[in-house]
Amino acid sequence: MKNCNPAKSPIESKLKVTKDEGGEEVDATEYRRMVGCLRYLTHTRPDLSFSVGIASRFMEKPTTLHFHIVKRILRYVKGTLNYGLNYGKGREIEPLVGFSDSDHGGDSVESKSTSGMIFYFGKNAITWQSQKQKTVALSSCEAEFMAATSASCQAIWLANLVKELTGHSVLPVTLYVDNKSAIALMKNPVFHGRSKHINIRFHFIRECFEHGQIVVEHVNLKDQRADVFTKALAQMKYTEMRNMLGVTDTELSPV
Repeated sequence: MKNCNPAKSPIESKLKVTKDEGGEEVDATEYRRMVGCLRYLTHTRPDLSFSVGIASRFMEKPTTLHFHIVKRILRYVKGTLNYGLNYGKGREIEPLVGFSDSDHGGDSVESKSTSGMIFYFGKNAITWQSQKQKTVALSSCEAEFMAATSASCQAIWLANLVKELTGHSVLPVTLYVDNKSAIALMKNPVFHGRSKHINIRFHFIRECFEHGQIVVEHVNLKDQRADVFTKALAQMKYTEMRNMLGVTDTELSPV
């Protein structure tokens, strides 16, 4: 793949990947090795998180369909070898801000949703995640609610870490969500009678909100930075999201 043609994005827009049970199988060991190497890259390249996460779901019995997905990611990496996160010096006390999003039922195999989150300390991205949810959500509101709960757990842990390292408290942490129904459910437990079926462990975010540890704000979809962790975006939208994450050409960026 060293001489391959670079790709503009790591995964095709709106791509739905299945198990491809009738497809031709490929070397599973080689496939896992390649995906494992790509997962290592996600520690510094948040723009790869969703696509590598999709490839990781089929390591048990990969086929040529899944192998082509990995090759597409490698083609994208070939064209963005110099890309990475740039960190700038900020003030002594910086705010901790997070973005949480979910793609309802995006997984075509199990109909589960994909949660995405990213946290910024000041203007610098410090942690991110793209992960398939463990249970099936019955609505987009429920999927967003579960994603925000996972993000709130991460927010509290990060706030405690920052306080331990700097001695300054960054609470409350602002969490941006683009689903107004989910926000209403977080702030008012009786807002939806249909919410009673949601697993009780996901109601942790309500307690955080009541104790003033989390502030939930609505964000417009076009400014939702966690959107890139939940679905395959069109090329232009993907480029915009990548820039918002802070992943740029390090050779062209000022030091």
